[in-house]
Amino acid sequence: MKTRISDLAVFGGAPCFSDQLHVGRPNIGNRESLMRRINDMLDRRWLTNRGLYVQEFENEVAKLLGVEHCIAICNGTVALEIAARALGLCGEVILPSFTFVATAHALMWQGITPVFCDIDTKTFVLDPRRVEELITPKTTGIVGVHLWGIPCAIRELSAIARKHRLKLMFDAAHAFACSFEGIAIGNFGDAEVFSFHATKILNTFEGGAIVTNNSELAAKIRSMKNFGFSGYDEVSWLGTNGKMSEISAAMGLTGLESLDEFIRVNLRNYEVYRCGLEGVSGLQVLTYDISRRSNFQYVAIEIDEIAAGISRNQVMEILWAENVLARRYFYPGCHRMEPYGTLMPDVGSRLSGTEWLAQRILVLPTGTAIQRDDIEKICDLIRFSVVHGGEIATKMKANVFQAVVLNQGDSCPAA
Repeated sequence: MKTRISDLAVFGGAPCFSDQLHVGRPNIGNRESLMRRINDMLDRRWLTNRGLYVQEFENEVAKLLGVEHCIAICNGTVALEIAARALGLCGEVILPSFTFVATAHALMWQGITPVFCDIDTKTFVLDPRRVEELITPKTTGIVGVHLWGIPCAIRELSAIARKHRLKLMFDAAHAFACSFEGIAIGNFGDAEVFSFHATKILNTFEGGAIVTNNSELAAKIRSMKNFGFSGYDEVSWLGTNGKMSEISAAMGLTGLESLDEFIRVNLRNYEVYRCGLEGVSGLQVLTYDISRRSNFQYVAIEIDEIAAGISRNQVMEILWAENVLARRYFYPGCHRMEPYGTLMPDVGSRLSGTEWLAQRILVLPTGTAIQRDDIEKICDLIRFSVVHGGEIATKMKANVFQAVVLNQGDSCPAA
């Protein structure tokens, strides 16, 4: 517990944690179950090419979500690329800038122009009103992003897609085991894409999946992710190698067995954060709609610099010095990253909500790798930093100024 400002590691005090606490350290599941599957896989010498574990994993995911088709892919980004190509996306596609850059890159990589749309700052996801304003004769689709498990405005986006005859795809990387109006995420749009990266609620070491209720689309995706093969010696489409390996599927099956436990731990962690940060001036913890199933994989806080007396970036710097590696999501917005910042230098003028939120959000460590006591210490650090926000912010700025002056002095030529 820090009792004086000088106790903070950013000012030379001892860090609160000896080991680094990361956002999204992997959930592992039962190691014995995993090793049994790996040994079985090695005994059978079937390591890839849609082996028994990949088939079982696809079936289990489809059953859990209530979808007709699940196609396992080597990672979430390739899954987005294959889904976009299978849907025939081209020209312009509308998506949020407030997302991980892979969402935009998956389109741009294929020569599709990402058209960045603003978000609703209350829900953090695409604002349907802004989407319709951006539709042009070149628009072929919309990619919505379910953020932190919060579903998009699915009904409104679906209506817009139907009205303008556009394809609708959802990036559901954050939303595995979440729901919308009692229906599992995965059942909406033309297709939805999941990531099973190590940081996600369910991981396959590295992996992803495309889910859909469209049988024709599913067959096309299966072919495309296997070089375009539709038969033993028959290639029907331009394809790539997007196959998931057997060892990845074994990890996924092991994780599925412990999924309810992962969610239970995440919910516990979320409640500890919510209670520990309740009443902190200028700080708001992301709230989840209890009427929807959620995985609670992300604990995001919104920091109002004026009310808190300290900025989001300063709080992050304090936490990092204490070995709490909190993350800015999604800073600074895809539109300010390359190549988009150069190709679309003025697009930020229509993304006021995105830019506003990107300066305020901080995501905190959670998951099965963190303990309740750790979270309580993190809450104490944040609360202490905000209570003394004005003084700490002033001292941090003074330290930065002093460092700049010293560096300038070091660079001066000798007399």
